[in-house]
Amino acid sequence: MASRAYTPRDIEAKRYECFDWDGEWLGAFGNPSMDSRWGIQGISASGKSSFAMQLSKKLCEYGPTVYLSYEEGVSKEFQRRLQYLHMGETQGRFSVVTDETVEEVSERLSRKKSPRFVIVDSFQVGCELYGWSYERAVELMRLFPQKGFVFILQEDKGQPLGKPAKRLKYIVDMKVRVAGYKAYCQGRSAGEPGNYYVVWEEGVLMTSNNL
Repeated sequence: MASRAYTPRDIEAKRYECFDWDGEWLGAFGNPSMDSRWGIQGISASGKSSFAMQLSKKLCEYGPTVYLSYEEGVSKEFQRRLQYLHMGETQGRFSVVTDETVEEVSERLSRKKSPRFVIVDSFQVGCELYGWSYERAVELMRLFPQKGFVFILQEDKGQPLGKPAKRLKYIVDMKVRVAGYKAYCQGRSAGEPGNYYVVWEEGVLMTSNNL
């Protein structure tokens, strides 16, 4: 059977549930739809992990969020990040999983009252250890079109590390690069030109002053 072909009228009639962000979030990222797919890349110690956690906290305002902490697990540093970002305020809406395979994640998302948002940190470790791949990521997003997916991508020489992650970057809606504790959006729903999200103000000052 042939797939459905959409007319311009069909497309114009579609309605999307969007984030009603304001302030710094609106300025940097606009008001993307809640089912957007995010790809967040950056080198180590750039503020990427802190931004991922800040985004997770923001997403919890709109629905239950599961954080697949493949890379760090629940290490001391992960615990510290949760504490200084006051993630305890998200109790009941935020959960952390460290070792689920992509098949188990799919099963989790199939349940009633399942998470609305999924953070995969990092996609590369998921590919190495938990059965993720570019194809499986695409399949999961198609199976659950109402859910938002955020993929944290390790970076090498300004690009996501590895072919699967590079391919994934091309299909996500929100392309975010974190550098010098600033998150720059290069996605399809970017905010105001030239704006960025400040992940850590003191880190920005230290970076600016080459300290």
